[in-house]
Order: sequence, then C-alpha cells, then structure tokens
Amino acid sequence: MNKSIHHLINEVRACTICKNHLPDGVNPILEFSSSSKILLISQAPGRVVHLNNKAWADKSGKRLRDWLSVSEEQFYDTDNFAILPMGFCYPGKGKSGDLPPRKECAPLWHPHIFNSLENVKLKLLIGAYAQDYYLESTYLTLTERVKHHHEFLPEYFPLPHPSPRNNIWMKKNEWFSEEVLPVLKEVVHTVLEQTP
Repeated sequence: MNKSIHHLINEVRACTICKNHLPDGVNPILEFSSSSKILLISQAPGRVVHLNNKAWADKSGKRLRDWLSVSEEQFYDTDNFAILPMGFCYPGKGKSGDLPPRKECAPLWHPHIFNSLENVKLKLLIGAYAQDYYLESTYLTLTERVKHHHEFLPEYFPLPHPSPRNNIWMKKNEWFSEEVLPVLKEVVHTVLEQTP
C-alpha cells in the first residue's frame, strides 16, 4: 500500500467529527487500496460489524457475496473491492432498524478517497442513501433504479441493501433475482478479470 493511501486510511480511522452523535462510539469501518477495481458504497456499518470491526461480516455481507458470486477471500482483497459506506461509523439503533448514516462523512471524506482510487471501474450503490447521493436520475425510488440498472452502467450499478430486513422486498420483486443478479455477476466478474 502506498504511503499516501496508508496515511489517508489512518486519517479517516482517526476521525471523530460525529462522536457526539454516536451512542456506541467512534469506529470508522472502510477498506480500500489504490488498486481497488470495484467500489462498494453502502449506508453505514451495522452493530455486528461495529463490534467485530470487519466490514460486511454479518448476514447482509453473506448475501452480498452470494449476489456478487465471490468468495470471502476475493471480497476482502482490496485489490478487488473498496468498501466505503456513506457513514463510516455505526449510527445507533432507531425505532425500526438502524438510524440513517451520519451526513458528515461523505462530503468530508469521499472526494479525497475517490482521488486515490485510480483503478475503479465500477461503483455498486447499495441502498437508497448511496443512490440518492450519487445518482442523478429521473427514477425516484430504489426499485425503479434497480430495475433500470443498465441505464447507469458502466459507472454505477444500483442495488437494494442485502439486509434480511429486505426479504419482503425480495419476495415482492422476484425479477431482481431472475433478471438483475445474473447481469450483476457477469459485470462484476468481467471487471475483476481485468488487469490494471
């Protein structure tokens, strides 16, 4: 890992800008290298990830790896995937699930990190928070964006969040598994097979 990337990661991990708003404390979770090919932009770490200090090390992560058709080894290799939530720390529990990601992280850190990601060929926008922030689109809902995923390629691929809380969405939208996941797997593996 080059020195400037290492310095940037350490700088982000030392960030305390939101500490007064985080009931479980500061613990920024992110992974990337200058060689990363695919950027995963999601919402924020959940409580399990916060406690074990490893991105996507929960049920959501298992489902996401299934969607991408990659092994844990491939997934956690930063030459393959950069992991960059909208909010780097667990925001705490809300009335129905976790609180929204803190709004300070993305504008403060994403531009600096993006400048260091020279080899990214694809950005997976996982969930509505990432899509609302990064997609200029006439489609107003996550479902519409995911259904029209091909219109955002080759730069972006919008996805629902793989949380078990979205099982109802998955059942109501069977086209996602039948039509979108095969395209996602093909696009991801095409990018991973490319040499920098």
